[in-house]
Amino acid sequence: MEIKNKKLFLGGVSAESLVKEFGSPLYVYEKETILKKAEELEKAITYPNKKMLYACKANTNASIMKILKEKGIGLDVVSVGELLLALKLGFKAEDILFTATMATDEELKKVIENKVLVNMDSLSEMERFGKLNKGGKCSVRINPEFGAGFHGHVVTGGPDSKFGIYHTDVEKIKKIAEKYDLNVVGVHMHVGSRYLNPDQFYKAMEILLNTAKQFDTLEFVDFGGGIGVVYSPDETMFELNAYGKKVNDIFSKFVKEYGKEVTLMFENGRWYVAESGFLLMTVNTLKETPKLKFAGVDSGMHHMARPALYGAYHEIINASNADGDKEKIVIAGNICESTDLFTRDMDGPVERELPKIKEGDILSLGCAGAYGYTMSSNYNIRERPAEVLVENGKASLIRKRETFDYLNENQII
Repeated sequence: MEIKNKKLFLGGVSAESLVKEFGSPLYVYEKETILKKAEELEKAITYPNKKMLYACKANTNASIMKILKEKGIGLDVVSVGELLLALKLGFKAEDILFTATMATDEELKKVIENKVLVNMDSLSEMERFGKLNKGGKCSVRINPEFGAGFHGHVVTGGPDSKFGIYHTDVEKIKKIAEKYDLNVVGVHMHVGSRYLNPDQFYKAMEILLNTAKQFDTLEFVDFGGGIGVVYSPDETMFELNAYGKKVNDIFSKFVKEYGKEVTLMFENGRWYVAESGFLLMTVNTLKETPKLKFAGVDSGMHHMARPALYGAYHEIINASNADGDKEKIVIAGNICESTDLFTRDMDGPVERELPKIKEGDILSLGCAGAYGYTMSSNYNIRERPAEVLVENGKASLIRKRETFDYLNENQII
């Protein structure tokens, strides 16, 4: 991303020309950023026997998944749909981990059929898996007591969390494994999404590793994902290389005590793709109340749910006038919901100081590569935008824009 002559350029292509060619609204991803984030994490985690997975629920665009596949990164999948897409794209079964929650027997049968390792999310699931796959291999997702994340909705560890088997239930896990002759080859945790202070993560690591010592058949320990990405100006990212060294030290000590080599695994999603993505929107309405001025755009919470869902902050740039005189304004979406504002917190609208906006301007919502399109919907029977990949001044279409006919072709009319 760069600003030239007051205009926003993505991957060397102007935002305005992208909208002109592919339409508005539009998701745009910079390939260079994805590759850069992959390289940064690869260098930071220095433990030699490691395996990186991509938690593809962050962004399941096939072209993006293939970029990470070419870097030797495997996949963490949370549904049969993600699993089948992964196999279609050429990911090997041994490079995929299935970490669904509340999985049905039908889903488990499909995963077993495709020889993909299942991460047990509950004692119930493990019991049902044992009946379906006696003598098979599995991993176990442990709830390590601690959770971390930018918002309560994304904390996935601790006594309030629905995820995983509590770390005090090891004996119950072992009894089920013995009953069905299951080979527990991995233990796993995921404390939450986008933590910016790793102290709780280190504590959770220690709990998971203490749990791991109680199994003698382990091939890997998976510490999940959630490494922070900075969205707002008041946030700061921890030092990644120092984090990697701490992880290496903790894990090296465990391996020495465990007495045999074990693979270190991570499965980040947002880290790889968030900063690569931008949602381009066109301003079509300017309006005011006695309190606020609004700029209305041709997109909304159906395309990017995070502001409405979490009160999440995303940088917004006036791609048509990136360095003009500023005004305070609220950016509003086109969905019939009062929460449909791109500049808001959990209490309601928040003015953003932006270069003066006029109708027809293109706005860019940044850090939109994760949990943007993948969480989108057709609410209000509205179409989802196209997706484009940019690199070195060239743009390629990687998902077509939906049409009204497409949305309704399977309805009974």
